[in-house]
Amino acid sequence: MTEERILNGRYVVGELIGRGGMADVHLGVDQVLGRKVAIKLLRAEMARDPMVQARFRREAKAVAGLNHPNIVSVFDTGEEEQEFSGSTVELPFIVMEYVRGRTLRDLLKSGEVTRDLAIEYVLGVLEALEHSHSMGIVHRDIKPANIMVTERGALKVMDFGIARALADSASTMTQTQTVVGTAQYLSPEQARGEAVDARTDLYSTGCLLYELFTGRPPFTGDSPVSVAYQHVGEYAPAPSTLVQALDPIFDAVVLKALAKDREDRYADAAAFATALSNARSGIALPAEELTAPLPRAQANSGHLSAVAPFAAPAAAFSPSTPDSTAAVPVNQTGYLEPVAGDSRWEAPPIWEQNLQRELNEHRAKSKRNWTVAVSLVLALALVVSGLLFYNWMRAEAERNAPVAIPTLKEMTQAKAEATLTQLQLVPRVESVFDDKIATGLVVESDPAAPREVRKGTTVRLMVSKGPEARVLPESLSGQSEVGARQTLQDLGFEIGTVSRVNHPSIPTDWLVNTEPKLGKKVKVGTKIDLVLSTGMVNVPQLINLTVPEATKLLEDPEVGLGIKTVEEPSAVAEPGTIINQDPPSGTTTPQGGTVTVTVAVKPEEPSPTPTPTPTDTATEAPSAPPESTGTTPSPAPTDKSGKGKEPGLQLPVLPVPNP
Repeated sequence: MTEERILNGRYVVGELIGRGGMADVHLGVDQVLGRKVAIKLLRAEMARDPMVQARFRREAKAVAGLNHPNIVSVFDTGEEEQEFSGSTVELPFIVMEYVRGRTLRDLLKSGEVTRDLAIEYVLGVLEALEHSHSMGIVHRDIKPANIMVTERGALKVMDFGIARALADSASTMTQTQTVVGTAQYLSPEQARGEAVDARTDLYSTGCLLYELFTGRPPFTGDSPVSVAYQHVGEYAPAPSTLVQALDPIFDAVVLKALAKDREDRYADAAAFATALSNARSGIALPAEELTAPLPRAQANSGHLSAVAPFAAPAAAFSPSTPDSTAAVPVNQTGYLEPVAGDSRWEAPPIWEQNLQRELNEHRAKSKRNWTVAVSLVLALALVVSGLLFYNWMRAEAERNAPVAIPTLKEMTQAKAEATLTQLQLVPRVESVFDDKIATGLVVESDPAAPREVRKGTTVRLMVSKGPEARVLPESLSGQSEVGARQTLQDLGFEIGTVSRVNHPSIPTDWLVNTEPKLGKKVKVGTKIDLVLSTGMVNVPQLINLTVPEATKLLEDPEVGLGIKTVEEPSAVAEPGTIINQDPPSGTTTPQGGTVTVTVAVKPEEPSPTPTPTPTDTATEAPSAPPESTGTTPSPAPTDKSGKGKEPGLQLPVLPVPNP
């Protein structure tokens, strides 16, 4: 077995749960607090680069000062020495809050993001950015992969790996002049290598909102460089032109965040959030704030054109001059044509003009090459058109052939998704409660087997997340409080109050029972009250019992106490019964203690007084009877031996006066 890896003497490094460009993220356990954590550990091959080391430490410093429910918390940082390629390197690590959930990128891929969810998620990101910016930190890499949605729907912004303080935000490139950030969400100022500020994050958030609405980033290309060029010199089509069901009221909100000039964007995250909330309530962005160009409406279509990004709605251009309603000319490319002397238009910057000229030359060259290629294709098409047509007919027949949905019940989620993908069907996973199907297995599909559908059809997979109500494990009795808490939380329960009861065997502060009771079936999410042991035992009533009866009662597993007997003579109690006990009944004593009982015994009888034995018989003749005086004569006195004495003078008994 491999030796357990422990950082700082308390953090156990577990399985790998994530991998980034410069670090790995492991599931860990904080042995002191008994909780799961995420440990971000710089990879050994990256640790020799001082810039990477600085960037990693900068992330820890940036996030350590942020305390917000929508930002992943940092609990601890440190460094660990490790041997790598014959030398010792310092590997910094960050101990963070462990979040169980899915990233927005995963939710987008599975098609689970609705319009309302997209708005809620972006409002959560803006709340996190508002706090981050107030602390002077610019994230610089807002994207779906860096935003986690927990199992309970909470939102967490992660990965401040390229974040910088606002005072240091002028440095936007590395020493190798590589622009940091992700191309699809890169702001124009980042692409040009200029200083960044809080509005840079708002641009990236606008790209995020665009993708959540439409399912694609605002700009795509063959390479990151081509995408960066588009961020600098081109405008994205309005979201409603890509998604017909999306209300055009959101176009202005999104495109204002994507303004090329940061001065035309929202002033801060709070302003962005207000505009988005207002749009959801049907309140359009005020005309004076419509600084970002919007696409114009095509005359021959019922929606906005995706190829006219420079046109703006009439509300955006409504000066008070009499000619404010004059038509604005449109050139052949579909863009609004600037009018000489018109104050509504300004000449673009020189760098933008140069970039546009280079793009035009590139397009002209591509057009010439395309013409040659088309000519060659047409020539070849004359020869192979028949074969191509035949192959096309076969492909169409195969593509339109119906597919029977297989039986997926009780398959693992991964296997079911692979099965549908192999049949050219699109799986969409939904989690449901189920009392019979184990967690992670498919409960049913919609459409269900053996229905036939066309290829490309979306099939809903209902995957079990276990029973809605779970049995409280009886094995928790006798466990430590920390272990019981963790087990209950892992099962989806919340922890309520803590009380204590006496128990004969469970150690102090270990779990005796719960409320609801262990073994009962309880709905997931219910608060479970913990009942812990005091380490004490209730002393039972032993008086008037015999010693065997008391011994049997004390040795019962529900009591678990010893007995010590003391005898005491008693003329009242029946011998062999208990007449006293210590401790008294109704009190408590430590587990495994001893009760001293006093047992009644028969008292000893006193020694009998010896009876005198007559040895002599009076020989004297009886004296003459005294004269009758009206009193009974006293008997003759005797000595101790019982022999009679001669009668003497009888003295009267005089009363003794009281002193």
